[in-house]
Amino acid sequence: MLPPPAFVTDNAPRSCPTYNGLTSMLHLFTGLEFHTGLLLVLALLFVLIYEAINGFHDTANAVATVIYTRAMRAQFAVVMAGVFNFFGVLLGGLSVAYAIVHLLPTDLLLNVSSAHGLAMVFSLLLAAIIWNLGTWYLGISDSSSHTLIGAISGVGLTNAIVTDSSVVDALNIPKMISIFMSLILSPAIGFVIAGLMIFFLRRYWSGTKKRRRIHLTPAEREKKDGKRKPPFWTRTALILSAVGVSFSHGANDGQKGIGLIMLVLIGVAPAGFVMNMNSNGYDIAKTHDAVVHLQQYYETHKPALNHAIENAPTVAESSDEPGGEFHCDSTRTGAILNQAQTMLDGIQSYEELTPDQRNHARRLLMCISDTANAVAKLPETSSKDASLLKKLSNDLLYTVEYAPLWIIIAVALALSLGTMFGWQRVAVTIGEKIGKKGMTYAQGVSAQVTAAVSIGVASYTGMPVSTTQVLSSAVAGTMVVDGGGVQTKTIKSIALAWLLTLPVSIVLSGGLYWLSLLFI
Repeated sequence: MLPPPAFVTDNAPRSCPTYNGLTSMLHLFTGLEFHTGLLLVLALLFVLIYEAINGFHDTANAVATVIYTRAMRAQFAVVMAGVFNFFGVLLGGLSVAYAIVHLLPTDLLLNVSSAHGLAMVFSLLLAAIIWNLGTWYLGISDSSSHTLIGAISGVGLTNAIVTDSSVVDALNIPKMISIFMSLILSPAIGFVIAGLMIFFLRRYWSGTKKRRRIHLTPAEREKKDGKRKPPFWTRTALILSAVGVSFSHGANDGQKGIGLIMLVLIGVAPAGFVMNMNSNGYDIAKTHDAVVHLQQYYETHKPALNHAIENAPTVAESSDEPGGEFHCDSTRTGAILNQAQTMLDGIQSYEELTPDQRNHARRLLMCISDTANAVAKLPETSSKDASLLKKLSNDLLYTVEYAPLWIIIAVALALSLGTMFGWQRVAVTIGEKIGKKGMTYAQGVSAQVTAAVSIGVASYTGMPVSTTQVLSSAVAGTMVVDGGGVQTKTIKSIALAWLLTLPVSIVLSGGLYWLSLLFI
């Protein structure tokens, strides 16, 4: 059994969050040339513009059902969506943010330079913005998540081609597979769950005249009862489920913008952002203890792991020195663990390390974590050991995978303010053009509850999903089960957009990245 982590007392005075936020913002321009700083600001603006577009592109999905069932006026609905998107970003965590970042191969993340970092981010953002604006203008219910993932894939593939490296290694294939599985399965799950909900409501919530009102469309309700608004409890359910969709959307899609900004800052202004400079002695000791425990685990299980990793503490190659090219190689795990332990011994603040040492420490910790995750997936690793390795991996990245509060707030504001503009085009598609008949209250509730729960679960498990795909599929599921059917033309256009999004965004971002490299 491994010993418990050492307890570290940190008596240093705690800085206020506002001061820490201002300090981290000042680190943006430390040691940067004027034109690089200007491009950095432009890159950050591009990320916020992408999030604003994401807001009005995807907010339509959250407000469409609540508007078309007349549960809320459009003006109130978009404000509500904006507010809860904001809170979703603030409270959503960072698991999805770094799932997006790690779509790029580890070596590219570890060795990205300022110029290449800017070229990479500008290319993928421009590709995502161009495709999102185009589909929005045409009123097509496209997926911002799908677009961003395709754009990242295009950058990774192009980087492999221009550097003559393996195309197979150009992307984090295991992460890519898991994300694409979530993107493929989530719409199908949304379709089935929403369809089942409407089936049970039809079967078990139609016994009385009062209950049957939930199955009316707004037009039928007005004709039958002379009232425009849904019944009180139905209206409450519609509003609460719309709140849930908005919050879940913020928690999932907002994190993507946070991940992009951190990618920009780590690549362009590493001095202040490769590690969390607000980490205290206990945080750093937690990371150090994870390194020590991994060393002990590998030593204990050495015979079983000899085929997968080399745990001998060999002398590191010169390329492992701070400032040099770094490659994560499991055959040098022992040397890398020793370097990390030596570098973190007795450190109470990352200010004690030089910028090059901080950058190298981040490389070491990411590599160690990557190896630990690979070992956890080996067939001979027991489920108990896999859980231990996963926990140690999280501890290793505790001070690496982070985001300053000012970044989270900036993304939250961009996403929430974006909800105030342009939502009508896609809302018409969701509310009127998927089903052949008008949307009933029950269909609206079923679709929104399904989307809110599905996206919320995905956000807290670190899986990026598409709000557009989940909600559109949920609406289609309710229409099919309820007997109304769907409009084939609309479904074809949505399906065509989904099929084209990935190849178009890959080609766009890859082409833009290749062109930008010509001028570096």
